[in-house]
Amino acid sequence: MEFCGFTLRNNLFVAPMAGVTDRPFRQLCKQLGAGLAVSEMVTSNSLLYGSAKTIRRANHDGEVEPISVQIAGADPAMMAEAARHNVDNGAQIIDINMGCPAKKICNVMAGSALMQDEALVARILEAVVGAVPDTPVTLKFRTGWNRQNKNAPTIARIAQESGIRAVAIHGRTRADQYTGEAEYDTIAQVKSEIRIPVIANGDITTPEKAKFVLDYTKADGVMIGRAAQGRPWLFREIEHYLKTGEKLAPARVDEIHAILMGHLQELYAFYGEDTGVKVARKHISWYTKGLTGSAAFRKAMNQLPDLDLQQQAVNDFFHHLAERSEHLEYEAEEELAA
Repeated sequence: MEFCGFTLRNNLFVAPMAGVTDRPFRQLCKQLGAGLAVSEMVTSNSLLYGSAKTIRRANHDGEVEPISVQIAGADPAMMAEAARHNVDNGAQIIDINMGCPAKKICNVMAGSALMQDEALVARILEAVVGAVPDTPVTLKFRTGWNRQNKNAPTIARIAQESGIRAVAIHGRTRADQYTGEAEYDTIAQVKSEIRIPVIANGDITTPEKAKFVLDYTKADGVMIGRAAQGRPWLFREIEHYLKTGEKLAPARVDEIHAILMGHLQELYAFYGEDTGVKVARKHISWYTKGLTGSAAFRKAMNQLPDLDLQQQAVNDFFHHLAERSEHLEYEAEEELAA
């Protein structure tokens, strides 16, 4: 797929998720089939450029190109400066966040709160595009502020006129947060009205759902977020299904074990042991959610203080699973989907 001047492996995108899409996770998703992974949100507040969190979020050493960095804020001048700063530090695509529904973001009129002020949206987009004229800028937003105000088509037109090169749309409003089901009619409408690429996002959890959304919306690609947590091989499964119409065989226990252990090593190296162990807990929980015996395992694992004990617990759990079956066994579909 050609995207913003880059040739991607495919049209499958990893959604930016705060606290999740760090460099180890982005790299893993790319290894397992994603065409592009957008970084977790980086502040536009220059006072925080030197903070450990911001520096870590902007770390792209050894990452598969193109490097896409998401910035968030509500001040056009600060957003322009943030774009320049990140391009100077290796970003090859700048993505603007107008999709985050979190209160702490919306309370400062950033994220999806910006959709309430279309004039401000235009000023921000024009400022960022003008600040980095040689770097493609993309925009992620929602279908609207609430269900009575679905102004995504207007925002999309503003984006196109401002020089934005592609948009990604989550099929929920800001008021929906992550509840209910994503709708794709608004995304299909946007796709029919603008010339730049449109990426569909929201509730894409299986290869079949990815194909349905692409066919229904005529979008240029799909963006996957929460469904890839603990299941980064989902991109490989979707890629294979879209190419062949056939489903890959389920991942084997020993392969999932190896993927998780490799992920843990990258987390420890990236964050250091203390923080790495803490960050690893949520990933281990996602990888094991719904698996037979996993509730007790997760409860015990979350108390373990160091990486040796953490790795041993993971090894023991997966060895026990492998003794039962070569494929993953889930206790209940409801728990897996929750």
